[in-house]
Amino acid sequence: MIVSGGGTGGHIYPALALIEELKKRGIAKNNEILYVGTKKGLESRIVPDQGIHFTTIKVQGFKRSLSLENFKTISEFIQSVQRSKKIVKKFKPDVVIGTGGYVSGAVVFAAARLHIPTIVHEQNSVAGVTNKFLSHFANKVAIAFPSVADEFPHKKVVMTGNPRAQQVAGMKPNDRLSEFGLDATIPTLLIFGGSRGAEKINQAFVEAAPAFSKRTYQVLFASGQVHYDAIQKQLADVQLGKNVVAVPYIQDMPEILPDVAAIVGRAGATSLAEITALGIPSILIPSPYVTHNHQVKNAQSLVDVGAAKMITEDKLDGASLLAAADELMSDADARQQMATAAKQLGVPDASDQLIAVMQELTD
Repeated sequence: MIVSGGGTGGHIYPALALIEELKKRGIAKNNEILYVGTKKGLESRIVPDQGIHFTTIKVQGFKRSLSLENFKTISEFIQSVQRSKKIVKKFKPDVVIGTGGYVSGAVVFAAARLHIPTIVHEQNSVAGVTNKFLSHFANKVAIAFPSVADEFPHKKVVMTGNPRAQQVAGMKPNDRLSEFGLDATIPTLLIFGGSRGAEKINQAFVEAAPAFSKRTYQVLFASGQVHYDAIQKQLADVQLGKNVVAVPYIQDMPEILPDVAAIVGRAGATSLAEITALGIPSILIPSPYVTHNHQVKNAQSLVDVGAAKMITEDKLDGASLLAAADELMSDADARQQMATAAKQLGVPDASDQLIAVMQELTD
């Protein structure tokens, strides 16, 4: 099989989760899987480290404004389709799966033109431009949010969930909090803005830190490596309580999730797959810097069923963060209700469901 997806972790991690499950179940061996990405994309650093065969094509995205660069983009797309056809013909996959990003557009389109079974996986509640284009050529469109179904050809849509969910669904508390000097018996709020951190979330934490230090619950805050020195300077005159810990980054973030009582964070597809698979209450602060504001719609899908609270970034500051945190962390019953609602949205066997679609196409 060939898998293609790139640009952001939201496209890459579901692909890696699917590959992991295929290998675990003995459906595909290492030499039977090829990942196609770009040299500049995040996938070029992440995928080879997983021991997965990796090759690249050159492709770029369209500018949203009128630009001469778009003529170059069209030319590159045509060339990348030709390159992809060569890759597909040489590798001879039974199925090709695209998980999003411009690179998957060329690869899946090429495979479809060669009459290879193809699947598009859409992780978000709003369809990406590439996936909308590919949906007219692919055999199936797998989705993680029911609300996005109407954006694709009805007969091709199948609800599978996000494979990342299955990776974390079976995780149990393992006292990771003790590594940070925190007590696993005390409810803990995890605050983070993604792997690189989020400046607005960081500033809200700094403003709320003195008050957090007086609470009976614990706070574990990850600023992101690039922001950590600045955060430390801002906290220099703040006497943090033993219940508040600020770190630059948390290695193997999913492994700590079963140990926390609630999360404050972004509303990316991967985060929400993890949150719903484990049933964790959350305060979601959608990034306003994403296409079609899809994180707001992602978050709203949890808010609508009582699985999360949402603070839009324009209303986020120390006071609003503290108020939402206090309300949630002081009410164990409310957290339990939110956890139950979150888990009902989760798809803990998402990889299995996507594999079933693959097998249906290749049988």
